[in-house]
Amino acid sequence: MNKKTVRSGIVGCGFSGAFHYEAIQRVYGTNVEFAGVYDASPEHRDAYASERGTRAYDSLDALLKDVDLVHICVTATAHEAVAVEALKANTFAIVEKPLTGYFGDGSEDFNGDTCPKETAHSEALASVERMLAAEAESQARILYAENWVYAPSVQKEREIIEKTGSQILWMHGEEAHSGSHAHTYAHWKYSGGGVMIGKGCHPLTAALYLKRVEGRARDGAPIRPKGVTARAHAITRLPNFRDEGHLRSNYHDIDDFSMMHVVFEDDTVATVFASDIVMGGIHNWLEVTANNHRTMCNINPNSAMQTYNPVDANFEDIYVVEKTGTKQGWSSPSPDEDWFTGYPQEIEAFYRAVAYGEPIESDSGLAADCISTTYSAYVSAERNGAQVPVTWL
Repeated sequence: MNKKTVRSGIVGCGFSGAFHYEAIQRVYGTNVEFAGVYDASPEHRDAYASERGTRAYDSLDALLKDVDLVHICVTATAHEAVAVEALKANTFAIVEKPLTGYFGDGSEDFNGDTCPKETAHSEALASVERMLAAEAESQARILYAENWVYAPSVQKEREIIEKTGSQILWMHGEEAHSGSHAHTYAHWKYSGGGVMIGKGCHPLTAALYLKRVEGRARDGAPIRPKGVTARAHAITRLPNFRDEGHLRSNYHDIDDFSMMHVVFEDDTVATVFASDIVMGGIHNWLEVTANNHRTMCNINPNSAMQTYNPVDANFEDIYVVEKTGTKQGWSSPSPDEDWFTGYPQEIEAFYRAVAYGEPIESDSGLAADCISTTYSAYVSAERNGAQVPVTWL
């Protein structure tokens, strides 16, 4: 098969903009013509482009005219605006997670602790609806960058479900670590919430995805969420929290621990935990209990490699694993952390979708269910755990 060429660019020069560029270098199924990068900060985009030997565009419109596909790596507050502009230009849009959200009323003193979560829910869903409407009118599509969907362990579980006709009874997942490194993450108005959306979106979307796979394989239609019960807490902001310096504790108005209990339309369930109060590196996993098997999807850490290092300084220039805190003692260095977490696989799949029209596993419908479930969960948490229905968009 002759490889088709996909012209692409990146919007946003921060953390995700860096690892998206690295993932692009590993695309093998298409020829890639990387046009360049745009960022609202001339200083940031010029530095990014200079480091990588590419072009810095001075406007989003100029970049969109030169590409078939754009990686949207800006903060979540701008996901909708950039994605809609891309879709209007019939440019495929890779949108980082979360797809969108509610980022306050625009006031400087907006506080996520006290804002009505019904308002957050309705405004977040309105944002999703605008994005879906723009997609419906476009020749291009939204490609939802949820790497957990493409993680090798989750894709292997997809194969098991499809080939054995499994019925998933219960899923149990978690994403946790010692706190985000992004300064803006402390504020709801920049992040759209706390760990429930910022970290919970990963295991939640993986669970939503696998139930879609199950329904699709057996009956030709996805099994979707119908209700959610949730609790959210700000543990590091408690007056009696004893800060030993190992956990981030300067959050302003967001949750740092959450639990979601999701009920699907077939009355099976999933429980999802997310937190910023766990030391020892990233803790990412999803357990699937089905009527004919049980699977543990260990995304981070995994035991592909284990090393004992007696002195922390020995590994000063060696990357071990994200957010481990120390390199001394036993650790589980990841030989290829990006591969285990699904980053290159998702980008490869997206480029193939653009070039050859291959189906998308992580699409706007899955992203919409994630946002709807999460903001229903915030409403539930505000109601001290009462079940709240999940709206289908």
